[in-house]
Amino acid sequence: MKNLVKLYIAILFLAAYRPAEVVFEDTLCIENISTIDPEAGLIENQTVIIKSGKIYKVFSSNEIRLAKNNKIIDGTGKYLIPGLWDAHVHFAYIEDLAPSMFALFLSYGITSVRDTGGEIEFVKSLKEKAMNNPTDAPRVMIAGPLLDGISNVYDGSDNNHPPLSVRLASLEEVAKYVNKLDSIGVDFLKAYEMLSLEQFIMIAQMAKEKGLKVTGHIPLSMDVISASNAGLSSMEHMRNLELSCASNADELLKQRREILTTGEGDPGSLLRLLIYQDQREVAIQNYDKNKANEILQVLAKNQTWQIPTLVLSTASSEKYFTYPEWQESFKYLPDSIGQQWKKNTDAMKDGKVTPFRQQYSRWLFDMVKKIHQADIDIMAGTDCPIFYMTPGYSLHQELIMLVEAGLSPLDALKTATLNPAKYFNLENELGSIQENKWADLVILDANPLEDIRNTQRINAVIKQGKYYDRKKIDQLLAHLSEK
Repeated sequence: MKNLVKLYIAILFLAAYRPAEVVFEDTLCIENISTIDPEAGLIENQTVIIKSGKIYKVFSSNEIRLAKNNKIIDGTGKYLIPGLWDAHVHFAYIEDLAPSMFALFLSYGITSVRDTGGEIEFVKSLKEKAMNNPTDAPRVMIAGPLLDGISNVYDGSDNNHPPLSVRLASLEEVAKYVNKLDSIGVDFLKAYEMLSLEQFIMIAQMAKEKGLKVTGHIPLSMDVISASNAGLSSMEHMRNLELSCASNADELLKQRREILTTGEGDPGSLLRLLIYQDQREVAIQNYDKNKANEILQVLAKNQTWQIPTLVLSTASSEKYFTYPEWQESFKYLPDSIGQQWKKNTDAMKDGKVTPFRQQYSRWLFDMVKKIHQADIDIMAGTDCPIFYMTPGYSLHQELIMLVEAGLSPLDALKTATLNPAKYFNLENELGSIQENKWADLVILDANPLEDIRNTQRINAVIKQGKYYDRKKIDQLLAHLSEK
């Protein structure tokens, strides 16, 4: 009898401390889900409440009981990560593909993108479209066109070099154009390879005065340390880093400047190719570990971020785009583009990879590991849709490459979530699963910390509170494949 009394008292005690049922009006509630914080890692058994496009509340599921009349998503066995970024895209590279890119990005969990070069009115129109439809499009940050020198590379001379850049022949033109872009409202600037030393320094100085970051390739007229010290905020593709890491870097720089002077006025794409052919292999063969370490120390000190785009830079040797699952993504492209990509990539399957191309790819992987170990911030980007990089899909391959280069799965996720938010000073709005941040989120069916490939196992995408379940995502993709 005493035992029954004790049991009854225990039941009353538990009932008294059981949380009361709660109703959250006009919300979406995800309960019993494991969240992944880009810094802290896995947090199990969470309930996330979304309201008015933002993360309203985050609870331990043991602390709250949701009434049945809430709109509830059962997150049992699932994982919630912040929405992903692709930090290097080009909407203007294939203008006929651009109308499909919003749906492709969202379908693959990319809720924000950083457009790193395109005709200003074109990319501005896409940014405005995204801003006017924030639940149906990724967030779009734009640089406007590549700021290039007299022999500008992307001058519209052929299909591989559409008009993504502006030709700046003088310091006066630099000042005028930077002021124009600032007045239009770009989010950052993109400096390119044919700029003179003086032009680059002016761009960096003006950007600093206007509160803009400068990303880009290291101009061929400069070395990495000079560009970083001048104010380069971030480097794309680690482009031309190898030229400064060579034991004969000073000699190579002198040669480049002579070529640029004598070739002034020649097509920029051919002039750049000539320099690459003359110097890239020589630089890799003369790689100097001490010089590289010196450069990495400067990049770390100056906080010159890196966007390695390994998936692009190693594609010639690794040929990811020949994988059946990669080519499967081509069906979501406009027919003429998808068919041409399939034809071109099929033709490349059996192509010979030169020993240097293999060596260069290994160097790139090794350098990403060194960059990470030097505590230089990294952002994940792909350069899509250049070189058969399917928008959305290719970002997941980049995350795989970053892990293969030596990052942990959590660090790789950070490059595509919190880091881009920090880059744009948006870490109080995006990048992690915290109250009052925008509800840009992805629900996964498997743990990406166990295998980074699990970022592809998308169960649902949430864009500023709008819930795209798997059925709706498949409908988006089916609509693209029917075009």
